[in-house]
Amino acid sequence: MEQTAVKIDKESLLKTEINYIKSDRIKKSCIKMVELLPDYFFEIAASSTGKYHPSYALGKGGLLRHTKAAVRIAIELLNDPLIGNKYTSNEKDLMIMGLILHDGLKLGIEKEAYTRFDHPLIMKDYIIANKDKLDLEEEEVTFLCDVIKTHMGVWTTDYNGNEVLEKPTTKYQNFVHMCDFLASRKCLLLPFDEDNEISA
Repeated sequence: MEQTAVKIDKESLLKTEINYIKSDRIKKSCIKMVELLPDYFFEIAASSTGKYHPSYALGKGGLLRHTKAAVRIAIELLNDPLIGNKYTSNEKDLMIMGLILHDGLKLGIEKEAYTRFDHPLIMKDYIIANKDKLDLEEEEVTFLCDVIKTHMGVWTTDYNGNEVLEKPTTKYQNFVHMCDFLASRKCLLLPFDEDNEISA
């Protein structure tokens, strides 16, 4: 007898992170994009080799935990007035949304065997293709795409040495890259519970 696939409650798995977003309009737009993410995003490890991510980002759900870590790091930094006061509330919301989505298509729109080096561009294009479903202004879509497409920082060349990605240049792009970078450092271990929630 053929088994039916269990539907993933995608919003619920990222509820903590989505709820950091203050604007109802941006929050609803984030939920819409989270629902459009492929199922594999919620199941795969952040790294197949374990070479570039801490232990909590490995194994089943590792990419989800990496995403949660990047968002939590952003929140901790933004809660420091010396850092957070440099950004408006909407800018903070859009950067958090960017971090929630930044690796959303890491293996492509249809699951491929390996990480797509151009996944930031695939995610950017996916947002643009679905922007009519979002309650975002045109400049907000541009902002969101800008922080996602540059989240890889200085790692802009693919496996063949081709320059594929742009480096961050704005303070917003740099902030999103920094949070993603810190979430990939093996020396920074966040405590996760059995529900994939950060427990501190």
